[in-house]
Amino acid sequence: MVEVVKHDVVIVGGGAAGLRAAIAAVEADPDVSVALVSKVYPMRSHTVSAEGGAAAVARDDDSLEMHGYDTVKGSDFLGDQDVIQYFVEEAPKELTRLEHWGCPWSRNEDGSVATRAFGGMSTKRTWFAADKVGFHMLHTLFQTSMKYDRIVRYDEQFVTKLLVDGGVVRGVASLEIRTGQVRAILGRAVILATGGAGKIFPFTTNGMIKTGDGMSLAYREGVALKDMEFVQYHPTGLPGTGILITEATRGEGGHLKNSEGERFLTTRDYGLGTKAELGPRDMISRAIYQEVQAGRGIKGSYGEYVHLDLTHLGEAKLKERLPFVLELGRTYAGVDPVAEPIPIRPVVHYMMGGVDTDIDGATPLSGLYAAGEVACVSLNGANRLGSNSLTECLVFGARSGEKAVEFSKGSNEGSEGAIQTQIEEEVARLDALRGRKKGGEKIAQLRRELNVAMESGCGVYREQSSMRACVETVAQLRGRVSDLRLEDESKVFNTELIAALELINMVDVAEAVANSALSRKESRGAHACSDFGSRDDQNYLYHTTCHFDAAGPRLGKKPVTLGKWEPEERKY
Repeated sequence: MVEVVKHDVVIVGGGAAGLRAAIAAVEADPDVSVALVSKVYPMRSHTVSAEGGAAAVARDDDSLEMHGYDTVKGSDFLGDQDVIQYFVEEAPKELTRLEHWGCPWSRNEDGSVATRAFGGMSTKRTWFAADKVGFHMLHTLFQTSMKYDRIVRYDEQFVTKLLVDGGVVRGVASLEIRTGQVRAILGRAVILATGGAGKIFPFTTNGMIKTGDGMSLAYREGVALKDMEFVQYHPTGLPGTGILITEATRGEGGHLKNSEGERFLTTRDYGLGTKAELGPRDMISRAIYQEVQAGRGIKGSYGEYVHLDLTHLGEAKLKERLPFVLELGRTYAGVDPVAEPIPIRPVVHYMMGGVDTDIDGATPLSGLYAAGEVACVSLNGANRLGSNSLTECLVFGARSGEKAVEFSKGSNEGSEGAIQTQIEEEVARLDALRGRKKGGEKIAQLRRELNVAMESGCGVYREQSSMRACVETVAQLRGRVSDLRLEDESKVFNTELIAALELINMVDVAEAVANSALSRKESRGAHACSDFGSRDDQNYLYHTTCHFDAAGPRLGKKPVTLGKWEPEERKY
């Protein structure tokens, strides 16, 4: 028999957004029971990898108006302005609350919270804790969550399906990795907080767990994925590994230099003006790509790159503000950033798109919410500004948690028979996949082909022919993934089965990215088309929606919520 457990709210994902949602839920109602289901132990969630900081107004020379405008402009005017307004208002409250819970923000000499510059921000508004911000934020949230025995954790459990009855989500089917047993975790509301899907690309800052699981769960139940064409490249990743060198290096005064030792962001016109290294990520990534294409890259064993020079900052400042960068440079790049420049190149970092939600985190599927990178509330539009994402996890994690509790009070448990049938079907599906030796396809080969297709079709620069080829390849992979061959028949720690389930999810997400990208014949934010080089507000000022269909994805449109800031040319 499949074990069935019941809670009021089920949260899938144990990172910053999931933990914040759980805390908000139990604080909103002293009687609510929350299940926190995570593929990994929460302190191994990908939030722990964030380095640079979290954005919120904190200084006298800053304002909510400035933060709002910077975010709208950074989004290339595709961010929803009601969402952005709410976000900038809540951001200082959330970071202050985290301070009260024990997050060790770095301080100025007078004791006030220290802030640093970040790309696309008009002033220093990024709060930081040296360069291990995600680590400290996640610790703070995790330890705070442990105060509440009404938050029941299900660690190292892989959610394979949303359980839906009568058009309302009723819970999840969850595979316990240690035992291979399937458990039905039922709730009157479900929140997805599973992060992004960077592993659909071969070169990414994302950890192995970022396979788009939550996006696929919602997509398969008829919820649209929104703005999936917008995939952010971070300008500074280590060649070969993709390890992130935080934007804080540029916020602290680092310079980008080409093979001629030229600080090219100041000497050439890349639309960055005086911003130079403090421009937004999409524009700097394209500038690096153009430098390499012009023959001013530096050749290495993992392709061409440029240099990030921190040597002029001095050892004392680097040890105080960027100790982790020193460690990464020495360990993984074989250079000492105190005396040598760091080799860097653009690397896939973040997905602006995700599960379609409204400002409350609610999806079109009744009872289903989403927050953090898995969601597209459309704070980020076509390009996210660095340091907004950690704060987004807090702001919209909290809001979705509160709203899910409200919804759960008016919802019922659905039909026990219908839910039991779905659980049995899911157990049969997993049993059929485990040790499936009659298949002809290997997981690693299909994953490799998917990575190559996405890199060539949906990279820093895109063109119609390569995007079309990518769409065709992903469609073929959709068919081939049903013919997987799995050797491991065991239930205990069957990592091959997990890899197969992740690959299926990755194909879902890649399908949405590639098809959405091909449909947008303009250049906007992270979607840069070499054959449609300008932004086209007349024809493309809308959100792309992508719905799952067995015959192929269905694309649609949703209007962008405008406000006080009218679209203008995006130059700095």
